[in-house]
Amino acid sequence: MSQDNLKGILDKARLEAEERDAQRRAIAAKTAYIDLGLQPVETDALELIPEEKAKDAQIATVEKKGDKVVFVAFNPSSSKAKEFIQDLEKKGLKLKIFCVSLTSLQRAWDFYKYVIKKTAPITGRLDVDKERVEALMKKLVSAAAVKEEIENFDFKKFSTGQIVEIVLAGALANRASDVHFEPSRKMVKLRYRIDGDLQDVTDDLKIPIYNHLVSRIKLLSNLKLNVRDEAQDGRFTIGLGEKEIELRVAVAPSEFGEVIVMRVLDPDAINLSLNDLGLRNDDLAIVEKELKRPNGMILNTGPTGSGKTTTLYAFLKQASAPEVKIITIEDPIEYHLSGIEQTQVDPEANYTFANGLRSLMRQDPDVMLIGEIRDKETAEIAIQAALTGHLVFSTVHANQASGAIPRLVDLGVKVNSIGPALNLIIAQRLVKRLCKECKVAVKPEKELLDNFKKFLKSLPERVEKASYEKISMFKPKGCPVCRNSGYRGRVGVYELLRVSKEMEALMNKGAGEIEIQEFALKQGIVTMQQDGILKVVSGLATFEELEKVTGAIEW
Repeated sequence: MSQDNLKGILDKARLEAEERDAQRRAIAAKTAYIDLGLQPVETDALELIPEEKAKDAQIATVEKKGDKVVFVAFNPSSSKAKEFIQDLEKKGLKLKIFCVSLTSLQRAWDFYKYVIKKTAPITGRLDVDKERVEALMKKLVSAAAVKEEIENFDFKKFSTGQIVEIVLAGALANRASDVHFEPSRKMVKLRYRIDGDLQDVTDDLKIPIYNHLVSRIKLLSNLKLNVRDEAQDGRFTIGLGEKEIELRVAVAPSEFGEVIVMRVLDPDAINLSLNDLGLRNDDLAIVEKELKRPNGMILNTGPTGSGKTTTLYAFLKQASAPEVKIITIEDPIEYHLSGIEQTQVDPEANYTFANGLRSLMRQDPDVMLIGEIRDKETAEIAIQAALTGHLVFSTVHANQASGAIPRLVDLGVKVNSIGPALNLIIAQRLVKRLCKECKVAVKPEKELLDNFKKFLKSLPERVEKASYEKISMFKPKGCPVCRNSGYRGRVGVYELLRVSKEMEALMNKGAGEIEIQEFALKQGIVTMQQDGILKVVSGLATFEELEKVTGAIEW
């Protein structure tokens, strides 16, 4: 008899003895016995008890049907097991309790790796007076007004929480996406990022006051107060009546103290439909058609802050329906969307995009959003999902739509698998939108008119050229509505590349970005800059702002 055969016989005998022992213990404890080698384990049921606590108490919940739960334990009579039994019953669950072997328990625990990691709970909450904050917002309509309010704030009379209210109210009133605190030797600078640009609010926030602010923000974000020489990330919620605003907090050490950046995640800022994105009618028709497809991949490219998240969330909302299961894996979750199961990567728990994506595939989704494709493994799983009946949304780093394909190849993806999976590639940027309340009409120069007429003729047939023949150009002026900036909000400029059979054949031949772009132009792609020019002559933006984000215009 070989050693392998002998080992197999001994292992079988050991397992049988272990199960007989579990049966005897079940009789002694006056409970039922079960062998989990013959019983399926449901990941939804496992989620009732955290993995670490389940292993510590030698228990698991392996099945859940409505309020009925199958609860298994090595020793159901142990104090730890009883504690969990009581806790679950207090929640209204009806438990069917079984005694099991340690081998059975290990089989159940092994399924924790398939449990989708949920978003870490928001660790802090600051409930504020809605009327007071709304009154502040009406007052703090400019950086100068916020500066004045902070300078007149009586720190001896009011709490640190109220200065947080002022900073937040100012950010919301001015539609700031980020709040920056930057300490120097003697003072601290406060800045808002508004429409993509950082704007100074005040540079004379006193250090002792700022130290109180840091402690308050770190406490709300569940960050370590005594750690000042390491970067820390957290988040907290501002409760504004029925509305909740999340703030994602990043704290980092610097020469003169801790730097804080808070991303303001206002749910109103993400509440956009497809029609709100700023897509031309012909591009909108393409997107709507692609979103109706049952499978394939839509990729979005663009730098940080180019509006990719907003666009993809609008796609999710469009795809959302009672009969459609949508799951996301993000890093981090920007906004919480109702009716959609959102998960967040957790590298410390080895829940990466790749590992998380494997788990998502076992959850029977129809639509999937992958925050970013960063490596070969994630790319391959995403492509496989797109090829096997799932509609997949994701992002990659590329400067233009045609650059997404070489990027996937650079990651190590086989080129012949990319074409069949890809439906649509979108590249986008955000350009400052002219304030419609104060913009001033300008008469275009003859040279510009001539250039534009040639440009219009060169555009593909699908573009509704008649609507652009009359040029409506404007320049910024400034008014109270736009904080005298002349701009209010931003508008997207887009580039849509549909992957046709001809494009797929070109990709399979190993074509580079330049070849793909040239072929796309022949097939009728409208570039981001071309889309931007159409928005300029429609009175939405200026050439100056367009060139800032897309480069110099070459007619």
